Formats: sequence, structure tokens, C-alpha cells
Amino acid sequence: MSNLHPKINDHPLVYSGPMSTLYKDVVKCIKCERLVDFRQKIALEKRKQFNEWTYWGKPIPGYGDINANLLLVGLAPAAHGGNRTGRVFTGDKSADFLIDCLYQEDIANQANSNSLKDGLKLKNAFMTPVLKCVPPGDKPTALELQTCSSFFQKEMHILKNVNVILALGKIGFDGCLKYFRNDFELKLKDYPFGHDKKYKLPNGKILWGCYHPSPRNVNTGKLDKKMMRNLLRKVKKVLVR
Repeated sequence: MSNLHPKINDHPLVYSGPMSTLYKDVVKCIKCERLVDFRQKIALEKRKQFNEWTYWGKPIPGYGDINANLLLVGLAPAAHGGNRTGRVFTGDKSADFLIDCLYQEDIANQANSNSLKDGLKLKNAFMTPVLKCVPPGDKPTALELQTCSSFFQKEMHILKNVNVILALGKIGFDGCLKYFRNDFELKLKDYPFGHDKKYKLPNGKILWGCYHPSPRNVNTGKLDKKMMRNLLRKVKKVLVR
């Protein structure tokens, strides 16, 4: 039953040093009133199938190997996924698809991502959303993305070994480009998003686009497991480690 009650003390915030400090700040953030109201509303109303759960209902930290070469960047936690379980890509259909593909390509130790205590470990990979709270309709405002970008910037400074960023969806992809604009001049129009489109940035890092593993993309056939696994195999070939 403990898996039904995600708590900060149970959370894998137990990274050493700056990452632990950062994520303790992340989960306390209340800067965006609309997002705070929505995430708490979802946590109270719940979904019938998760009635026994105590929802996390707070911002979501990143998860994985802080020394990783691969960073997977998503948009935001799912209303009844990350916002419920307390971990990015955990407990929803997108997670089912993504984690199974990561497992098949030996980037995760198991095929499922259901709760904080399910034993999931990522191998040479870290995953995080550019927006730490679930937005209504999965549509954040430009101001919300800008406000939350400071957390992503701090994550990137800590994740020093990352040399490949796999951006899951256009908003995550653009969020990465906006971060790198702090270090050198970039025009977003010169880096159009697309599935399996990769760009070598001026600092040597590779930014790789990938369709988001959302039910909409998967159910319409825009993205399937064969496409995802093929892309992950390509990504693994260019990792440093």
C-alpha cells in the first residue's frame, strides 16, 4: 500500500549535493498560480481508477543517473501520471510506451514505470520535464515555461556529462534550444523540430528530436515502438560512455 502514498521522504531526491538541494526547491515551488491550482485540483478530484491513491500534487523532479550522457526531455508531468506518482514518465500510457522501449534497448532495468518504489533504474540516462507542473490541457503558457526554465537551467549545469539530449516533443525541443541560447547565439528557425532530426550544437552536444510518446501519437501511428527503438539505438551509438 505504501506505493499509493508518494511522499518526499520516499522520493528519489536522494541525489548528493546540488541536485538534492535543487529538487527540494522544485517541489516547494508555487510561482505559477494557474499551475498550482490545477495540479492541486487534479490531486483532489483524482481519477476513479486511482481513488485509493494519495496524489503527489506537487512539481516533479527529474529522475535517473546524474552522471549520465543521455538526457531525455519531456514537456510536463501527466495529470494522472507524474502528478499522481511523483515521478516523471511514471504511471501513464506515455510512460508505458517509453519505459518499455528504454528497457528493450537496455537503457532501463525494467519495462514498467508505475510508482516511486517500483525499482526502476535508468542506465546512463536521466529524464526530466521542461515544465515541472502539469498544465491544463497539456498547454503551458509562454510565461509559465519561462518561469520554470530556471529549474531546467540549474539541472543542465549539474548534469555535466550530458552529450546527447533526446527531446520528446516540440515544446521540450524548443525549451532546450532556448536554454542553449544563454551560451551562444541560436535562431530557433534554424533548428526545425522533427522525429529523428538531430543537430550538433556549437558546444558539441547533440540535440535530437523525437515525437512525444503520447497516446495521441501512438494511437494514430505517428510513433510506434519500432520507430522509437530504432531511434534509441542510433542515440546509444553516439553516447560517450
